[in-house]
Amino acid sequence: MQIGIIGFPYSGKTTVFQTLSQIHNEQSSSGRKDANQAIVKVPDERLDNLTDIFNPKRKVNATIEFVDFAGFQNVESRGGIFNTQFLIKARTMDSLVHIVRGFDDPSVPHVFDSINLERDIQHLEDEFVLADLAFVETRLEKLEKDIMKQKSKDEAERELAEMLRWKETLENNLPLREIEFDENVRKYVKNYQPLSAKPLVIALNLSEEKVKESNQIIEMLKRKFKSEKIEILPFFAKIELELSQLDEDEKQVFMQDYGLEGSPLNRLIQSAYRLLGLQSFFTVGEDETRSWTIRKGMTAQESAGVIHTDFYNKFIRAEVINYETFLQEKSLTKCKEKGLIRLEGKEYIVQDGDILNIRHS
Repeated sequence: MQIGIIGFPYSGKTTVFQTLSQIHNEQSSSGRKDANQAIVKVPDERLDNLTDIFNPKRKVNATIEFVDFAGFQNVESRGGIFNTQFLIKARTMDSLVHIVRGFDDPSVPHVFDSINLERDIQHLEDEFVLADLAFVETRLEKLEKDIMKQKSKDEAERELAEMLRWKETLENNLPLREIEFDENVRKYVKNYQPLSAKPLVIALNLSEEKVKESNQIIEMLKRKFKSEKIEILPFFAKIELELSQLDEDEKQVFMQDYGLEGSPLNRLIQSAYRLLGLQSFFTVGEDETRSWTIRKGMTAQESAGVIHTDFYNKFIRAEVINYETFLQEKSLTKCKEKGLIRLEGKEYIVQDGDILNIRHS
């Protein structure tokens, strides 16, 4: 999974990236000038507990790749703030995180000369809509030409109808995430990756003085930006960057002093998983304990394919026990003796926290 971190200059975007990735220097992990990249382990207390129980040779967390995009330039340009390089890369992201500046610092002026969370969020939403509208208009022109040339026009006409629906939505200044996509048209979203359809985490980069009122600020913004594909989180980049460099005991003390709950990485990952409809299952044993990320609703056979394509093709059965049930005995042998482990077929819908052992030919 790839998550893109975006925002206006001086929003604290790179500080957030450094906090999440634990990269505390000025160098890009990828060596690129347009974006810093870092692969981060997904924390999971359940995997930690399973590792303690099984004491395997290695523990393998699921991972997320964070991509820190360069700050937008020409923010007041009528031609849009996204260059071609940004559009190509951002459209490949599974989700975007918009860092919104909510702190005053006279030494680093805001690009719009004042702090206004609602304005900055809406500005970027408008830019998403404009970028998608430009793409849709170009696509419509091509489809109309294709229909005139082709003898078999059914597929092109179906896409044309969908693009016209997108155009109407965007011209009403609404993001495409507000549209319900059925299975017949979801392929267009997958192929074209419109920015305004992407799940969006809005991370409010607030000062430490705003910790106590952060929930009130978030509730106010949620009334304005309502969507099942948007989550709004508080982030205190300056504090949390410092905390990320402390050992665990010191970190807990300082978090209590500041009134912070949970790590910023955990909060962001949990939001991304909810927005993308993701969950985890586990495989365990003496050699390895591992967390795997899948989409909710995936079957046992599809989940087996995430481990290895042979497991999908040669799937027979899955031995299944949920993590919470396993904790009752903390032993697979005892769980088997008590009949707590089930045999499930390929159509079984895997649940969050399931421990799977795939039987295959």
